[in-house]
Amino acid sequence: MVADQLLDVLPRTAGRDAEGRLTVGGVALADVAAEFGTPAFVADEQGLRETAREYLDAFASRHAGTDVHFASKALPCAPLIRILAEEGLGCDVASAGELAIALTAGFDPEHVLLHGNAKNDDDIGDAVEAGIGMIVVDGPDDVDRIERLSPRRQKVLLRVNPAVPGITHAAMDTGSPEAKFGVALDDAPALLDRMAASDRCELLGLHVHIGSQLLDLDGFGRAAEAIAALGRFGVYDLGGGLGIAYRPEETAPTIADYAQATVDALHTYLNPEAQLIVEPGRSVVGRSMVTLYRVITVKRGRLTHVAVNGGMGDNLEPMLYGQQFAPTILDRDRALETCELVGHHCESGDVLAHGAGLATPEVGDLLVMPVTGAYCYSLQNNYNGARRMPVVLCRDGDARLAVRRETIADLLARDVGGPCTRSIR
Repeated sequence: MVADQLLDVLPRTAGRDAEGRLTVGGVALADVAAEFGTPAFVADEQGLRETAREYLDAFASRHAGTDVHFASKALPCAPLIRILAEEGLGCDVASAGELAIALTAGFDPEHVLLHGNAKNDDDIGDAVEAGIGMIVVDGPDDVDRIERLSPRRQKVLLRVNPAVPGITHAAMDTGSPEAKFGVALDDAPALLDRMAASDRCELLGLHVHIGSQLLDLDGFGRAAEAIAALGRFGVYDLGGGLGIAYRPEETAPTIADYAQATVDALHTYLNPEAQLIVEPGRSVVGRSMVTLYRVITVKRGRLTHVAVNGGMGDNLEPMLYGQQFAPTILDRDRALETCELVGHHCESGDVLAHGAGLATPEVGDLLVMPVTGAYCYSLQNNYNGARRMPVVLCRDGDARLAVRRETIADLLARDVGGPCTRSIR
């Protein structure tokens, strides 16, 4: 059985049915596996809606002039983020591809903003053509492209590097002076002057973002204080980055804590009358999805290696960020065994969890990995010819396919031509 404390990191609607089986959205995960196969992402529609509403309420009660934009890089899946659009969230995108996904999901272009430290002509051209609300300028090259590609004045913000490191994994820190994002504080005044004088840029304000998976919220105030000397503006985007708990023993700030920290930063150091934009990603979707695997091999030796039919092809977070998860064998009440939970890829680094306590795993068992709603779908890959997983959406006792499983034909669909018959010297 799933320990009661694990429910704290499972989707909001997680529970048990009359047979004691773990459910999400009123659907037994064992039934999802039987109908849709494994591996599979399983998402909680009601949980997504409730989290979106919690975000909107938390900011509305503290600073009415706040726009909450979902950071779509966390989950660029149109059928799922359509739910967030329906609940009234905006969206931020970092490429022409993410923009297309956001528009397909139904986000109002006016409620979309474009990011990116290296936007190309397609990124900016497609954004301008779609009529998106704002472009976040990351450097002078963005201004060059806007002036060349936009037939009208485009609303823009300037992203400033505040030299305030986010307290997080080094790969998720975006506020340190060495980060590739934004312009340095010393360089910002000249670029602000250029943007203010441009006939294609309508400069609204400033943007700052210090990192992802932030469990210490003090950095928002420090970043706001750092950019205050650049002047008083009507719009401030203080980014996102609220961290979440991945395991039952972990704690994380609440959405209300995050709202209070960002609003306090705005009111204390910047402009209490300004429009505030925030960009949560992981904290909107992380808990609302789990991954279902099937155990395919158990090797008991010096270590117990439990291999599932997924791995680094569908979850790169342990490998990229050292993220620790809390996997559990589904619907089994057995003694716990310390295991290395590994994937099926030909890579020694394909380890999903070190030293995981699993209920004496056996071949054929189902395994559930909580908190895989953020960045797992985004970072899927075809290593070893793996086929990307389906997404199953559950609500009120019904399960439906939101994204189908990739096929062998899909793997080969982009190949063109045949073997090379010409000698190349």
